[in-house]
Parts: sequence; C-alpha cells; structure tokens
Amino acid sequence: MGYLKLLEVENFKSYKGKQIIGPFKPFTAVIGPNGAGKSNLMDAISFVLGDKSANLRVKKLSDLIHGAPVGKPAANRAIVTAVYAEEDDTEKSFTRIVVGTSTEFRINGKLVSFASYSENLEKLGILVKARNFLVFQGAVESIAMKNPKERTHLFEEISRSGELRDTYDKRKTEMTKAEEDTQFNYHKKKGIAAERKEAKLEKDEAERYTKLKEDLQTAYLEFQLFKLYHNEQDIDRYNSELKYKNKDLQKAMDKRESVEGKVKGKKKAMGQLTREMTSIENDIKQKEIELNKKRPQYIKAKEKTSHMIKKIETAKKSLKSAKKAHESHQAEIKELEKDLSEVERRRVEFEERIEEESQSQGRDLLLEESQVKEYHRLKEVAGSKAAQYLQELEKLNREQKSDQDRLDSERHRKNELQAKIKQKEHEIEENQKRLDKLNDYIKTSEGSVAEQKILRDRLEEEVSSSDNRVKEISKELQNIMDQLGEAKVDKHESVRHVKKAELLDNLRRLFPGVYGRLIDLCEPSQKKYQISVTKVLGKNIDAIIVDTEKTAKDCIQYMKEQRADPETFLPLDFIEVRPTNDRLREIREPRGVKLVIDVIRFDPPPVKKALQYACGNSLVCETVEDARKVAFGGGERHKAVALDGTMFQKSGIISGGASDLKAKARRWDEKSLNKLKSQKNTLTDELKELQKKKRKESELNTIRSQISGLETRLKYSISDRENTKNKTMVNNHKAKQKFERELEGFEPRMESIEEQIGQRSEHIKKIKTKMNKVEDEVFAEFCLAIGVENIRQYEEKELRTQQERAKKRLEFENQKSRLANQLEYERSRDTDANVKKWTKQIDHDEKELKKLKDDEIKQMKIIDQDSETMTKLKFSRTTKKSEIEDLNSAIEEIRKKLNQHTKEITGIQKQITATETKLEQKRADRHSLLKACKMDDIKLPMKRGTMDDITQEAESSSQVEPTDSTSITGMDSMSSQGAKTIYAREANIIINYAHLRDELKECDTHEEVKEMADKLSGEHSNMQATLQRIAAPNMKAVEKLDGVRERFQVTADEFEQARKRAKKAKQNFEVVRKERFDRFNCCFEHVATRIDEIYKALSRNQSAQAFLGPENPEEPYLDGINYNCVAPGKRFRPMDNLSGGEKTVAALALLFAIHSYQPAPFFVLDEIDAALDNTNIGKVASYIKEQSEGHFQCIVISLKEEFYTRADALIGIYPEQGDCVISKTLTLDLTGYPDPYHSSGPGSPTKAGR
Repeated sequence: MGYLKLLEVENFKSYKGKQIIGPFKPFTAVIGPNGAGKSNLMDAISFVLGDKSANLRVKKLSDLIHGAPVGKPAANRAIVTAVYAEEDDTEKSFTRIVVGTSTEFRINGKLVSFASYSENLEKLGILVKARNFLVFQGAVESIAMKNPKERTHLFEEISRSGELRDTYDKRKTEMTKAEEDTQFNYHKKKGIAAERKEAKLEKDEAERYTKLKEDLQTAYLEFQLFKLYHNEQDIDRYNSELKYKNKDLQKAMDKRESVEGKVKGKKKAMGQLTREMTSIENDIKQKEIELNKKRPQYIKAKEKTSHMIKKIETAKKSLKSAKKAHESHQAEIKELEKDLSEVERRRVEFEERIEEESQSQGRDLLLEESQVKEYHRLKEVAGSKAAQYLQELEKLNREQKSDQDRLDSERHRKNELQAKIKQKEHEIEENQKRLDKLNDYIKTSEGSVAEQKILRDRLEEEVSSSDNRVKEISKELQNIMDQLGEAKVDKHESVRHVKKAELLDNLRRLFPGVYGRLIDLCEPSQKKYQISVTKVLGKNIDAIIVDTEKTAKDCIQYMKEQRADPETFLPLDFIEVRPTNDRLREIREPRGVKLVIDVIRFDPPPVKKALQYACGNSLVCETVEDARKVAFGGGERHKAVALDGTMFQKSGIISGGASDLKAKARRWDEKSLNKLKSQKNTLTDELKELQKKKRKESELNTIRSQISGLETRLKYSISDRENTKNKTMVNNHKAKQKFERELEGFEPRMESIEEQIGQRSEHIKKIKTKMNKVEDEVFAEFCLAIGVENIRQYEEKELRTQQERAKKRLEFENQKSRLANQLEYERSRDTDANVKKWTKQIDHDEKELKKLKDDEIKQMKIIDQDSETMTKLKFSRTTKKSEIEDLNSAIEEIRKKLNQHTKEITGIQKQITATETKLEQKRADRHSLLKACKMDDIKLPMKRGTMDDITQEAESSSQVEPTDSTSITGMDSMSSQGAKTIYAREANIIINYAHLRDELKECDTHEEVKEMADKLSGEHSNMQATLQRIAAPNMKAVEKLDGVRERFQVTADEFEQARKRAKKAKQNFEVVRKERFDRFNCCFEHVATRIDEIYKALSRNQSAQAFLGPENPEEPYLDGINYNCVAPGKRFRPMDNLSGGEKTVAALALLFAIHSYQPAPFFVLDEIDAALDNTNIGKVASYIKEQSEGHFQCIVISLKEEFYTRADALIGIYPEQGDCVISKTLTLDLTGYPDPYHSSGPGSPTKAGR
C-alpha cells in the first residue's frame, strides 16, 4: 500500500518561503496552538490534490500566496508538492502551482492537464470529486446531522452513481413521453374507426336530400326574379323624377354661389384686416417690452451723469486748493531765492571791502626786510620761551573749535526739525481738507442710497404682490378649467360639439319629427340629482328623440350622405316601454328613495316615453348603503343608484362613478358654465395686466445693481475716512509732537556748549596774557625801533582785522546754509504735481461726463422714438378696429341674403333627398336581392355580367348604435360612397327575364305586386318547411368517408411507430437504471456490511450496533437512507437524541465505512475529536492506530494529548510574527520511543527537527 511521504510548500498561505513537512508516518498527528496554521496544512493537501478554491477558504486563487490577503505578497506564485511513495519505495510527485489567477499541474515535474492529473490520482485511489481522503474541521458533526436525503447524495458521490443522474432523468422522460404517445395514438385509431362507420351512413342520407333541395332552389329562383323585375321598374321611375329635381336645384345653387363669392371676398378682406390687427398688437406688446427694458438703461445713464457731475465739482474744489497752495509755495521759494541772492551780494561786497582795506593797511605798516627777519627771529625766541603756554593754548583752541562745531551742528539740526514740523503742519492741513471732502461725499452717497432703497422697496413690493397675485390667479384659473370639464376639454372636443349641434339643427330643419337630444329636453328637479340621473341615462343621454321609425331611417340616410358621426335614435312609435311600477313610489325605508323618472322635469310631454325607456324602474337613493339595501336587501331585486353615481344592477353588477361622470353632470347647469367662462375671461385680463407690472423686475434689478455700486463706493469712502482720521492724522500729530519734543532738547544743549566755550575763552585769555609778558620781554627793543608800545599792537591790529573778517564770513555762511536748506526743502515739496493730478482728473472726468451725457441723450431719444412709435401703433390699431367693425356689418347683410338662398336650396334638397332615399332604398333592395342570391348560390340568368360582379361585403357606414333589443340599426353596414360604387357596378348587370312567366310580369300596381309576392313566398316557405323537417345531412359525406379512410391508415402507421419508440426508450432507460442501481447498490451494500463491525471496533463493545436502511429498496438513490446506532449499554434511540460524543463516534463509523469502499492510500482528518471525551478519544485513537498498521495511512490534526500520544510521529506547527503570521514546523519521530499503550520495550530514540 502506498502512502504520502512528505509535503513541500512554498509561499502557500501562512507558510513563507520553501518548507518541507514530513516525513509522514502511518499514523501522524499534527499539533500546534490555535492560529498557528494547522488548517492551512489541511488546505495545502486539499489544494495539491486538485480541490476547488471555494473549498480552500479564499475568494480567489491569488489569495493563497503568502501575504497577498494583506496586500504584501511574498512572491508572485505559490507551490505545493505532494511526494507519494509506492510499496516498492518508488516516488511520484504531484505539484500544483498558483500563477496569477490560474493554476498549473505537474506530475514528476512535467506539465499536465487537470484531467490527466485527476486520472493519475484516481489510479492511486484518490477521488478528487468525492474527496474520499479528507475530513475537514466540523465535517464529522455535519455528517452526523445529515438527513436521509443528504446521506443518499453522499452515497451517490462516493459510488459515482450521481454521474448518471442527468442521463437517468432524460431517458426516463423520453420513456414516459413515448408511452403517452403510444396511448394517444391507440385512442386516436379507435375513434377514427368509429368515425368511418358513421360516414358511410351519412353518404346515403345526403343523396336523398339533394333531390328535394334542387326543387326548392328552382322555386326560389323564380321568386327572386319576380322581385328583381319589379324592383328595376321602380328604380327607372325614381331616376326620371330625380333628374328634373336636380335641374331646379342647380339653378338655386348658382344663385347661392354668387352670394357666397361675395362673402368669401369680404371674409378674405376681414382675414387680412384681422392679421394686420394682430400684427399691430404684437408690435405694441414688443414695443412695451423694449420700453420697459430701455427705461432702466436711461435711469442708469442719468444716475451715472449725476454722479460724474458731483465728482467733477469735488475735483475742482481740490484743484483750487492745490493751485492756491502751489502759488503760495512758489512765492515762498522766490522769497528765499531773493534772500539768498541778497546774502551773496552782501558777502561779495564785504570781500571787496576787505581787499581794499588790506591793500590800504599794507601801505601804512610796511617794514624793512631786516626788521621782518628780526621779527621772525624774535618770534621764534619768544615761541621757544612760551612753548608750554603755546601747547596749552593750541589744545584749548582745538577744544574750542570742537565745541564751536558741535554748536553749529545743533543749530543746523534745529533748523531741520523746524522745517519738518512745518511740513507736518502742512500735511495735517491737507488731510483735514481730505476729511472734509470725504464727509461731504459720504453724506451725499448715503442720501442717494436711502432714496434708491425707498424706490427699490416700492418696486419689490409691487413685483412681489404681482407674483403672489399671479399665483393666486393661476390657481383660480386651474380650478375654473377643472370645473369647466367636458364643455371645454380641448379644441377637438369643442369642434366635435359644434358639428353635433349643426347636425341636430339640420335634422330638425329637414325632418319635422325630430324633437332633439334627450339631455336638452329634460333636467333634474334638484341639483343633487344631476350625477345620479346622468349615471342612469348613460349613453342615452345624447340620444336623438324622433316621432317615428321612418323619421329615424330618413335621418340615418341623410347622415350617411353627409358622412356624419354615429348617433343613437329613439323613435317613440318603435321603442317598447314597460309600465312604471307604482308600488316603488311607496317605499318608506330607507328614507329619500324615489323613482328616477320622478326627479326629472321634461318638455314636451311625448318625451316621457323616451325617459321611461331610458330610466325604467330605476330608483335613486341618498347614500351608497341605502342603494345597496334597496337593490339587494329585500325579497325582490331593484336597479338602484346613489347620489354619488354608484349603481347597483339587478344582476349584481356594481359600478362606481366614472372619472368623467361629474364633468358630464355639470352639463345640466349651463348658467354655471357661463359664469365660469366669464370668471375665466376676467382673470385672464387681470393676469395680462399683472404680467405688465411684472416686467418692472428688470428696472428693479437695475436699481439693485446701482445700490450695490453706491454701497461699495460708500464702504470704500468710509474706510478711507477712517484710515485718514485714525491712522494718517494720528501719525502726523505723533510725528509733529515727536519733532517738537526733540526741538525742546536743543536749547539746553546749546546753552551748555556756549557756557563751556565762554569759560574756555577766559582761560585762553589768561594764557595769552602770560604769553604776552614773555613776548614783551623779548620784543621790547624791537617795539622801540618800530615805534609801538608792544608787538601785539602790530599783531592785534592785523589779527583783529582777520578775526572780524572771519566772523563776518561765518555769519554769511550760516545765513547761506540756512537759506539753502530751507530752499532745498521747499523745492522738494512738489505742489505742482498735485495741481497737475487734479487738472488731469478733471479733464478725464469732463470727457467721461460728455460721453455719459451723450449716452443719456441717446437713451432719451430712443425712448422718445419708441413712445412715438407706440402712439402711432395704437392709433393704427383703433383705425383697423373701426374698419373690422364696418366690414362685419357688411358681411352680416350678405349672410342674410345667403340664408334666404340656403332655405330655398334646403327645400329642394329635401325633396331630392326624399326621392334619393326611395331610390337608394330600391337600389339597396336590389343589392340585397342579388347578394341573397349569391349567398344562397342561386344562379341568375344574365344577359350581361356574372355572379362574381355581385359584391357580398362592403365598408361600414353610419348606423344607429344598438341600445337594447328595441334599438334601431342602420339599413346597411356599408358607407355611402362604398354603396354607390357597388350600385354602379351592379347596374351593369342585366338579368334575363325570359324564363319569368308573363303573368308575373303583368302585375302593374303595388298591391298586385305585393299580393303575387306573398303567394310566391308562401309556396317557397312550404317547400322550405318540408325540407327543414328533414334533418340536414352531411353533403360532403363522400369526401368525408374518403378522408376518414385515409386518416385511419395514417393513424395506424403512427400507432405502430409510437409503440416501437416506446419499447426502445424503455430498453435505453433500463440500461441506465441498472447501471446506476449497480453502482449505488455496490457501494451501499459494502458500507452497510462494514459499518456495524467498524462501529463495534470504535466503541470497543460487541453490544454496539449500527445499521443502514434504504427508504426505497427498488431505487434507493431516489429517496433517503436511514442511519441508526445503538450505543453500548443503551436502548435504541434516533440519531438526533444521541449525545455529542455518540454522534461523533457514529459519524466516524460511517466515514470509515465509506472510506473502506474505495479506500484512498491515506486519510487526513481535521480535529475529529472535538466533541469526544477522553474515553471515546482513546477508543477512536486505538482504532485509527490499528487501521494505520495495515490498511491506510492516517494524518490527524488534533489538540488533545490523549489522541496524539498514540501517533507514530508528531508534526508541530508554531507561528512567528511578521507582516502576517508565518507558520513553522517541527517533526518528531515517536517510533523510537516506548509506547505506553503496548508492552514492547523502548528502542533507540530518534528526533528530527526542522
């Protein structure tokens, strides 16, 4: 016996990478914690042995790849290989690979098809479809709970008898159908044999009947020739009379045509005027729409012009201020330039004067060259002696010069600050002016917005009220249209109503016996009865009441000629009326029950008969319940109707009010309809006026856009004012205050510097005094020589002159610097740019204003032109209206003349119609006689024409609609045009009256003709009565007999063929049935025999019993299989009443018994011990251990120690964590360990792990 040696998996489900699981021993247990991947091992075995993906707990094949369900596949394929070993240790590998959404099958590495793969597995005893090698988790309990039918299905899968199910059903159906066909053909053959016998008797009777019929036909031919002869005589007479009357009619019609021509001419002119009037009204409406569109444009243009004027005025004020500031600025610059020139002039004059003085002094104090040399020598001696004082004096002079520079710098900065303060004061003044302008603009804009909003609110109120009123009027109009109902349903209905009214007027004029329509001749006594009376009258409500049957026929003939719509006529002398049941007037319960005829007023009195015919003994009741009680509540049934139109017939039929019943009932109230029409016209006119008001919506939109623009500009102006007021002005004031504070700090600093300079000057004077003493001692002799007191007189005169000159020059420089700085600042202020800016703005705005004024004038001209055009159009409309009224008067006069001619023509037409009616009647009689001859197969002797020229059928024409048995129907079913065509064709037929006896031709008067016709009719009737007393035989008995004989032979052949088919179908069915039975029974008998001993072995008790029994022993696969067990030490109980462990043991017994039928070399079980206690686990484990030693290899997944301790090997599965669970395996060979359940000693232990 072969066995599963090992399993190689690569990236299959939780098994990442390539792993080898095994080797598997005869009894191998797979253990591991929940979620480790034990069931995935089961899936791997199932997958490699060809199982479907649906049984592998995945939706698609690609999910079998490791990591694919979480979106992180470890590879692009998954591989499982099962290595199978034969008894001689030769190995065979079966490989299945997942590639994308499909799989590949390989045997020993060679690619094969699935069919070949399955065939190789079946050779080893592994049935892929039956899955006889696998028991999945939970399958044991499922088998235990199967019903008998499901067990049968299980046996069909195992025995493969289910493969023959479709063939079995098909052949059984064929056999049943063949047997039914055989039975049908047998009965058919039997019936035709009886029919053949009857046909022989009918043939003899038909021959006797034919002789009598020929005699009757000869008499009937003579009678028809007699009627046709005298009919043709009458037709000739009426044709002659009609010819003369048509001449008179032609003369009258010529006169009428002349008048009609005048009417047409006037009508044509009227149509032209009406079209012109309509065109003018359309132009007026169009102009009104255009004016309503253009007025808002004019208002908008005017508003823009006004706004631009205000803008220009504001700009001019700003320009005037800017010019004034610029002029003041220029004057100030000129003044500064003048001052600067004056200082420069004075400086130049001063320099010239100094030059002159220098030249003059040079001449006064001119020393000799030796004296100058002596002066310089003595100066050096004095300098060396006063070197210490000189150094100190130079130091003090430097400090003095430094402080003087600081003082000059402070003065310069002070001047700059004073200039900045002046600039800020100017900016504050400008900003204040801007604020004043903005305040004026904001005030003006707010006033404009307020005015526009008032106008907008007024227009919104008008438009809103117009919209609301339009909606109200629309609802009222809809309500009125609904109430108008049938009277104003649509144009087609109105035209139809007019045609019917014209027809009735013509009938009344032509035929004095026409009273009118029933609805016009009567009315309900109270309004509440309108619906019920309408329901009872039904289709008779529009019936035309006439005095006699003849009048009705004349009307019908006229309608045929005019091709009018069908109408119902009620001739008072023809209709049969049942007498009114006076007892019905005495009904007191329920209250308010009356005869319908009693609640109807009518005029003239003869109409009562028509009302009695239409209403009968119908009763009207207040409510539906009262009507039901009256109709069916008593011993006798009555026809009753409720006020809402619900009618109860005597027959039990109940009909509710139709959807248009109320609309029809409103036809009684003509005044109400007129009032509704008047209301409709009033509301329509009001709606037109409101539509004009609604056109103001465009003007409203324009005002809204203007308000939006004004509010936007106002918003920006307010924002600008706030920024100027709260930011710019505040910043200017802050800057000015800052400069003023800085200016205040200059005076103390300058005073301090000036004080230091003064103190240093005193010190300098003291040093100079000491130096003078030294110089006096050195220059004493020299001074005597040149005639001065001391050398300083000479030097001071020269020095003082220099100092005065230097001081004067410094004053000039300070003045020039101050004036230049001030002039530079004033020039930096570009006031001319502001003037140019406002000048440019004003020029631009004036050009824009000119454009806006031109646009305003243009819009005004357009409106004036449209208004003038509107006035002209209205005047034209008035003129056209007057012309139309004059033309209407002229047309009315001509119509009066036309009516006179029409009356004259109508009188002649009436005479012609009467003659034509008689003539048509005679032609119709002739056609009827000819048609009767053709239908009765009477061969008329003819000089011209044949019987085929006689038309048997024609088109339908106007005829009276049948009401009851007493209604009048039309004379023929053919149309007037169709009848004329037929009569013209039949007029070409000339009958040969040579065989008609002379005595029959010589009847001249109508009475003689009628007397002779009655005589001939009596003779024919007697012969016909004699023939009718004889039962009419089958005249086609000979043909029938031949046909029956032929059908008998065909049926006999069909019966024989059907019998052969049934026999063959039964043989085919028996072959399939036997094969299916053999397959099923072979498996069933084997399992039924083995199950008891397996159950005893599993229970370890010989008292245990298990047995299988088919519900249908003849064909067990059609019904269920019962499975019952008697547990050890217990009485018999149904399977449902066994405990969980007992059910599991019973199910295992069935599984092992089924497996023994076509045993697979190995058996894989998944947690079959879940419902077993320790005792039963031991029994099952012992049995599996015994079977694995010689019958089959067993691989069991188990979590119970009592089970897997008996195994030959353990395969442990444990999880590792990654992106998803990764299953790892360990294999432990237990054959080398002592078996605690056997007495044999331990061998050498071996342990293999992976």
